[in-house]
Amino acid sequence: MQWTDRIRQVKIWLVAAAIIIAVTSLLVSHLLVRDLQKEEQRKMDVWAQAMNFVNQADENTDLSLATAVIEGNNTIPVIVLSAEDEVMDYRNIEEDVDVQKYALRMKAAGDTIRIEVFDTYQLVCYDESTMLKRLTQYPYWALGIVMIFVVVAIFALLSSKRAEQNKVWVGLSKETAHQLGTPISSLMAWVEVLKETYPQDELIPELENDVKRLERIAERFSKIGSLPEPVDDSVNELLDRVIAYMDKRTSQKVIIKGHYPNHDVVVKMNASLFEWVVENLCKNAVDAMEGGSGKIDLWLLEEDDIVAIEVADTGKGIKKKDIKNVFRPGFTTKQRGWGLGLSLAKRIVEQYHHGHIYVKDSEVGRGTTFRIEMRKKS
Repeated sequence: MQWTDRIRQVKIWLVAAAIIIAVTSLLVSHLLVRDLQKEEQRKMDVWAQAMNFVNQADENTDLSLATAVIEGNNTIPVIVLSAEDEVMDYRNIEEDVDVQKYALRMKAAGDTIRIEVFDTYQLVCYDESTMLKRLTQYPYWALGIVMIFVVVAIFALLSSKRAEQNKVWVGLSKETAHQLGTPISSLMAWVEVLKETYPQDELIPELENDVKRLERIAERFSKIGSLPEPVDDSVNELLDRVIAYMDKRTSQKVIIKGHYPNHDVVVKMNASLFEWVVENLCKNAVDAMEGGSGKIDLWLLEEDDIVAIEVADTGKGIKKKDIKNVFRPGFTTKQRGWGLGLSLAKRIVEQYHHGHIYVKDSEVGRGTTFRIEMRKKS
């Protein structure tokens, strides 16, 4: 749990740092664009003064400087309107643009400079240059590209990490199954010796059942990482086996009951692995009661084309902030837990059986309900 909280804190800090970088980038770009806008406004003031100078000049006036200023504007779109809103001159306007409408939009936006010409006036209407418009949009495009890159990089890293974790789990599971094989075989042989030596001993059958149980556990571990072929099997019988197993290994204070339909419910599954999933949910429910009394209800439900198994307990419940993390590898609320049980259960249900497992409901102090959904046998 501490490891999961630490990961969450790191993510929060990373998101906060990304937001600060984005805001700083946008602020700097905004200040730069604002300075360039002021610079273009100053240029248009000079351009308008040059136009005014040309309009009021006589035949003896030297127009070379004013003409150079007017001709020097090759970037800022500008349109000169008469007092009657007629277009008198324009520069840096694309050919397919309606000059009259464009000028009126500039005028409505207030981007104009009034110059007096004898007993009338003219309006110099201007717009931002193409470069300034591109610069205004550039930070957003850049941030968008960076965000896409970051998302792709995070996705790739998570996929790589998940694949690496899967390889570790698969290798560990198969190695565990391999290591269990030899002592289980020896135990089976010793059980046969005990049966022959003490045929009347009532404990030997129970010992034999436990050895068979170990054999099934080793079989489950050996199947992790491969895709076991699901076969038609009864969910009712599977839940009966889980209840029988848990009853013998659970305190009498904990009552485990099954609630099934009157008929057999059959789905395609690998019974050995699926039985382990339900057992794991039941064991977690027992642990949630922390040695006290309680109740575990196993519900088998049929809803349209869905078969659902619900494991409801009266334990301590799960905090709302932790519900989304319960299936994450390494997350546990137990002092000695590894945090791999529910993660493995999710893998078995969703990857091997194409089902869905989730926390249907949980309330601190009241209990938790896990729900598994499977497709009905078609």
